[in-house]
Amino acid sequence: MQPEEAFKSNLLALRKERGLSQKQVADKAGISEIGYRFLEKGHRKPSFDMLIALADFFDVSLDYLTGRKDEP
Repeated sequence: MQPEEAFKSNLLALRKERGLSQKQVADKAGISEIGYRFLEKGHRKPSFDMLIALADFFDVSLDYLTGRKDEP
């Protein structure tokens, strides 16, 4: 799986596993709901700071979030 595909797939799975809305994640990550939606759809690539914020929020490693490892 390509890194972009892995990222959006993992992002969606993490959000759904926790029963959160896109708005809830966006608010916690400090971005707009539309910006978050674009990340999940693969229409926008995350900045370095955004990757860190999302990994911290979901309490997973950057390697997991970007599809480089299978374990969070």
